[in-house]
Amino acid sequence: MAMQGVCFRGVGEVAWQEVAEPRLERPTDAIVAVEMAGLCGSDLHPYFGRETGLDPGTVMGHEFVGRVLEAGSGVTSVRPGDRVYAPFSTSCGTCATCRTGLTSRCEHGQLFGWISGGVGLHGGQAERVRVPLAEGTLKAVSAGLSSEAALLLGDNLGTAWYCAELAELRPDSVVVVIGCGSVGLLGIMAAQAEGVTRIVAVDPVPERRARAEALGVVACAPGPDVARLVASLGGARGADSVMEFVGLSAAQRLAWEVLRPGGVMAVIGCHSAPFAFSPSEAYDKNLTYRTGRCPARRQMERLTERVMRDLPHVAQVITHRFAPQDCVRAYDVFAHQRDGCVKAVFEF
Repeated sequence: MAMQGVCFRGVGEVAWQEVAEPRLERPTDAIVAVEMAGLCGSDLHPYFGRETGLDPGTVMGHEFVGRVLEAGSGVTSVRPGDRVYAPFSTSCGTCATCRTGLTSRCEHGQLFGWISGGVGLHGGQAERVRVPLAEGTLKAVSAGLSSEAALLLGDNLGTAWYCAELAELRPDSVVVVIGCGSVGLLGIMAAQAEGVTRIVAVDPVPERRARAEALGVVACAPGPDVARLVASLGGARGADSVMEFVGLSAAQRLAWEVLRPGGVMAVIGCHSAPFAFSPSEAYDKNLTYRTGRCPARRQMERLTERVMRDLPHVAQVITHRFAPQDCVRAYDVFAHQRDGCVKAVFEF
């Protein structure tokens, strides 16, 4: 049997094509019929060729919401018919790493949408997806939680909040947010939810800066204006914290330049480029550099009720919706930020 999925074909090329129907392979598996799947900036690393090794034919995507079709005998937390959402990687919930809360580094976990050399896991931009370790991975969608918010909780929103945690924010901090895509905008919301009021948002795209300004922060393009704005907000020596959501060398260098001595740099962008500053430069600023993959499954547990109660507007970062059959145009629009695109989803 076969189904359809958005598959990687090569650099700059995806296709809606036939792929093998997923099946239960272990008692801990579940099969989910996808209702909504997200496009993420991380999907663009292989799409642009910045990250290599992804097998052609791999189903893309690691953000999805859907309904359980089948569940193995070892799955008790969800049942066929349940609407569920998932983090971008599977997690058992019981290994030593999971027990510390670092679910993204589960000893048995896999990333959705990454198969290399025939080994790995298809992603969620397909009609159906197999979810290994379903007991520790899937979470039932609460009554009142929208599909859009659930999708964001599984990756972008949890990642944004994790970056805010890494940045050691205080209400009196002067904070620079570099990158105003969906995760950066959600990072602004997370910082504001923690009481931060002095925020400079940086992005080269005017439409994205306008979205940041609509959230009540000052925004500018990369360049000398960043330091000037930081100083105008009271950061004469530089920013107390920088939240870097881009993952490219120029963004990392800018983060170093605007950070005050003793400040904190939180880098959550998935880096595919060389380091932009040396260890001696980090030493000379006494900076704290914090990074790592967000423990998204833990964040789903921690943030779902808060999002439902306090942040109903998070779904505003979703600007474009596509049918999966229109994946070629969807990836082009999303990858090149056409038509003011910030966050795109596929609706099945």
